[in-house]
Amino acid sequence: MIPKEILRKIRHIEIRTTRLVNDLFGGEYESVFKGQGIEFADVREYVPGDDIRAIDWNVTARSQHPFVKKFVEERELTVLFVVDMSGSQYFGSGMKLKSEIAAEIAAVLAFSAVKNNDKTGLLIVTDEVEKYIPVKKGKMHVLRVVREILYYQPRRKKTKLSAALQYLHQILTRTAVIFIISDFFDQGYEKPLKILSRRHDVIAVHLHDRREQDLPAGGLMEFQDCETGSRFLVDTSRPELQRSYAAAAVRWKEKADQLFKTLRMDKIDIAAEASYVEPLMRFFKIREKRL
Repeated sequence: MIPKEILRKIRHIEIRTTRLVNDLFGGEYESVFKGQGIEFADVREYVPGDDIRAIDWNVTARSQHPFVKKFVEERELTVLFVVDMSGSQYFGSGMKLKSEIAAEIAAVLAFSAVKNNDKTGLLIVTDEVEKYIPVKKGKMHVLRVVREILYYQPRRKKTKLSAALQYLHQILTRTAVIFIISDFFDQGYEKPLKILSRRHDVIAVHLHDRREQDLPAGGLMEFQDCETGSRFLVDTSRPELQRSYAAAAVRWKEKADQLFKTLRMDKIDIAAEASYVEPLMRFFKIREKRL
């Protein structure tokens, strides 16, 4: 039985994201995510000016008149959301946890996909593949995806993105658009990401919180590692500690950014304490301009 609080959250996300899709993202989504090629539709009689390479020689031989093949764009897309649900996702210094932001972003993109008759699926990962929901069409399926992100209780807390990337490489039989929603606090996923991005359109949705980038000067404070559960005391008033903490955060982010740039992947930076609407709009506009 799903708690009423989760049902209310799902309904709130549905209302909010549907409005965003209708007002802002619907047209942008269609313009930047094209079909994966063309597919055969029919044949028609040849007319002067047609490309002779399109002649269907079998039909031409049977009818004793030249016929050419007609093709249409294969518009339908497969859109997959890889959602990191390790312990660090259940952190937030603002009104929402990173996991809640992940659900809303997935909902916006999934409802945009449904509006364009695309199929959506979900893969939940910690340091193992915890759950896979195969791609399917329809609004009810999108609501299931959102519900799983909000309601699912991960078995583990650590992060291993390579497990999800290797899994997708094995099961995907056609080209897909893959959104990886994570804070990317992980190592060792570079090679499987490179392999996956060769065939698929992989987009990094990089979630981060301001308190992961700067340490508040609050004196002696107790911290807990979200993924290991270990606790430790830190004197946050020490300037050298604040500087080293901020520098380490910058290095970590720059390393991920450089990887995405090297692989020519698109990246969407989302600050958990701010609105995600502006970063998504910027992503659509930049990608549309590039295409």
